[in-house]
Amino acid sequence: MYMPLTHITDFTPGIALGGGLLIGAAAALLMAGLGRIAGISGIVHGLFAGIAGSGWRASFLVGLIAGAALYVAIWPGDIPVRHSFPVALLGMAGLLVGFGTRLGSGCTSGHGVCGVARQSRRSIVATVVFMICGVIAAIVLRHGLGIAP
Repeated sequence: MYMPLTHITDFTPGIALGGGLLIGAAAALLMAGLGRIAGISGIVHGLFAGIAGSGWRASFLVGLIAGAALYVAIWPGDIPVRHSFPVALLGMAGLLVGFGTRLGSGCTSGHGVCGVARQSRRSIVATVVFMICGVIAAIVLRHGLGIAP
């Protein structure tokens, strides 16, 4: 049985603010530099579908992963590691996220960060739906299944 981590809900406004500033800066730089939206699902899809611009797509994804790795290397205790997380549940969650990004024509980074900033009605509606579904998933996982989201 999976044992939930109680410290995973620690309030970390500095980390959240820093992460938000970095995400916003990356999205703004990509838009200003290449005129592209920093929607991760679209970037990954374009990279694997062979759509033009594979160089910037690969660079963006490497930077995304390298930035996270650098953070963990500098501050290893800041991000709690989950052990014994149910692999089947993790796989199902990944499939649902993939299905949702195709259904919603984008992900939270494309709609929530970039689309809302451009005042796109479609992105605002998509972001509201993402948030509602996230709240429902958290309630079901935490209270229905006893798993800390």
